[in-house]
Parts: sequence; C-alpha cells; structure tokens
Amino acid sequence: MTAALEIRDLVKTYPVRNAFGRVSGAVRAVDGVSFTIPSGGVYGLAGESGSGKSTIARMIMGLTEPDEGDILIDGVSVLGQGERAKVQMVFQNPGASLNPRRTVGQSIKVPLVAHTYQGDRKGRIGDLLDMVQLPRHFADRYPHELSGGQKQRVAIARALAVSPRLLVLDEPTSALDVSVQAKVIDLLEELGRQLGLTYLFISHDLSLMRNFAQTVGVLYLGKIVETGPVARVFERPGHDYTRLLLASVPVISTEEAAMRPVIPLINGEMPTAEDLMALRAGLNPKETAR
Repeated sequence: MTAALEIRDLVKTYPVRNAFGRVSGAVRAVDGVSFTIPSGGVYGLAGESGSGKSTIARMIMGLTEPDEGDILIDGVSVLGQGERAKVQMVFQNPGASLNPRRTVGQSIKVPLVAHTYQGDRKGRIGDLLDMVQLPRHFADRYPHELSGGQKQRVAIARALAVSPRLLVLDEPTSALDVSVQAKVIDLLEELGRQLGLTYLFISHDLSLMRNFAQTVGVLYLGKIVETGPVARVFERPGHDYTRLLLASVPVISTEEAAMRPVIPLINGEMPTAEDLMALRAGLNPKETAR
C-alpha cells in the first residue's frame, strides 16, 4: 500500500546573523528527518519549542522549500508544486487563523473558491458544519461570537472543504481548555474514521499524543532521535531525551506516576541549535548571544 505521506531526509538550514546583521553561521532547523505515515494512520511528532516541528509542517504545506530531501504524497513528490489540495493544515490558535471580518461561512468558502469548487457552495458549507457538529446557522456568525472550541471546529471544517487526503495538525488543542481538548480530539478521531483521513499530529503534549497517535517520532534539535509505536515508546523509551519528556508530563494518579521514567534531575535548559553551533566552533554560547 502506498503511504499517504513519506518524508525523506529533509534538511532545512537558516542563516544566523550577528549584532551587525552579518551572516555568522547557519543552523540546521531540520536535519535529515525521515518518516512515513500509512493511509489512515496518525503519526505524532513530539518535541519542545524550537525542535523543528513547525518547520517540517511548513515544508509539507509548501510554505517553504527544503534544502535537501523529498516529500511524497500518495507516492508522488510534491516539491515545487506550490499549493497542495491533498494536504491541509489546522493551526494552533483558531482565533488567529480566522479572519475576524469574515463570517464563518465566508471563511469556509475561501478554499472552495480558491480550488474552483463547482457544486452548491452554500450546501457544501452547511455539510461541513454538520461534519464538525456545529449548527448550520453558524455560517452567519463571526469569530468573536464563538467559543475557542467552536472556532477550532470551524478551522477543521475549512481544512476539510477541499476533501484533503492528509491533515497536518499543528498543536490543534494547545489554546483550548482541557475539557474542550478531549472533545476536539474525539471529533478528529470520528472524522478520521468517516473520511479515511491521515493525520500528522504535531504537539508537545505527550498525554494527548498517547491517546490519539498510533506511531510517534521524538524530535530533538532537528533530528528524530526515537520513533516507534506509541505504546512501546511510552512504556520503554530508549533515548534520554524521550525519557526527559515523559518524566515532565503532569500526573494525577499513582498509576500514572508509576509509568513515568525515573531519571536524574537535570539542571539548566536544553541547548538550542545555535548553542551547539557555538560549541562546535569553540565559543561560549552565552558570549555569542550578546
């Protein structure tokens, strides 16, 4: 079976500039990343801020091109193709991703117009609201009239408008209350079953990933340092960074506490890609930050 998404040895480098604006080096935000998501699968990409998660998402969406590597959707390379109807994205903050001057219906209509949808657009908008469990009359409302969870449902409806094959979920619940998070995840699971969707679930929330993803890849400083089935990675993490992430997950019961890896306390912060670049050059990272 052809994979819905295949990432091959992706590399993305950004220049580092000094206080005078001159290029003083380069940072590999994504460094040889590869993974595959089978049709209908849910792949979780975990890592803290600055690990390269959003850069990977932007390359998949065609918002930036990789320096090296390839991206295949349904077995076909999509590099250089610009907009990609088969893949759509749900962003972290639904309030920021919806235009406050457009009604819900107008926001959902945008991709229909962009992709020259020839059917009944008003009916399609109503059907999409049905899919995300919102009343059809919400098409006439503005974002400020909606709750955070309702806004995210509208964002999901907009992403589904052109019948994508793959949804990239970039921290889709981090701006929502815990009780609303669970409802949004339940909705995504139901839509996945109904529509045969494939998900790339990007998050730093490992507790959500444990319940939603099937396979997880742990991203650290632009590299995937561990990958495998969720149950195996969470129960028997093989990399120190994975153990650190799991040990930092809040717990509310003795059973959950018993499942957390026991690791020595670590002082200070994780190094950034710029820190490592400075260390390789024999410099003090604190000095280069001045």
